[in-house]
Amino acid sequence: MQKTSKLYAIVHGKCPQCRRGDIFTGSLYGFNVQRTNTVCPHCGQRFEIEPGYFYAAMYVSYAMNCAEMIALGVATYVLSGGNLEFESLWLYLTVIFTGCLLLAPFNYRYSRVILLHWLSPKIKYNAYYDKP
Repeated sequence: MQKTSKLYAIVHGKCPQCRRGDIFTGSLYGFNVQRTNTVCPHCGQRFEIEPGYFYAAMYVSYAMNCAEMIALGVATYVLSGGNLEFESLWLYLTVIFTGCLLLAPFNYRYSRVILLHWLSPKIKYNAYYDKP
């Protein structure tokens, strides 16, 4: 039996211990609201290790949001032909604000996934649970 790759588990929002169970219910973008499961439906791993654990995901989300704002600002600069006049301020603000608004569900989901997979030393992959 082949083990599930860590990249697959991160991209698809799977449990860091078994890489099979979903961390979230609901879709990333859609009318059904995404919520973080309390425990993994496959292996029973508790996701919120301690009370307030996901507050740390705000720092990850902040870093992601800063990188996205810089990228959107640079892309706007390049696509507008290097226009940095005062009149173009509203263009930059509109593009960056709209981008942040559209990427908010993505940041919510993947800040928690990154926190669980890369920044949680208490949760380790266990190949025993990685079976269908």
